[in-house]
Amino acid sequence: MAVRRRVVVSGSVQGVGFRAAVSRHARTRGVAGWVRNLPTGQVEAVFEGDEPAVAGMVRFCSQGPAGAAVAGVEVVEEAPVGETGFSA
Repeated sequence: MAVRRRVVVSGSVQGVGFRAAVSRHARTRGVAGWVRNLPTGQVEAVFEGDEPAVAGMVRFCSQGPAGAAVAGVEVVEEAPVGETGFSA
């Protein structure tokens, strides 16, 4: 059963390869969705897939890649919409 979560990550998360790392992790775990920078300096992402894979992506976002300094992660449950693929 698919789940969908929207996350907004704050801290030092732009210009450190955050989006690329999220995209790589999502693709290797079979998670669909997208990730983008926000004008506020935050990163927003949507993950859709099976519960364990999506939960793993949310955990990854709370740590981030090397060079990132995550200050907070907001997570919102959404109804799945049938996302396919992952775009950055």
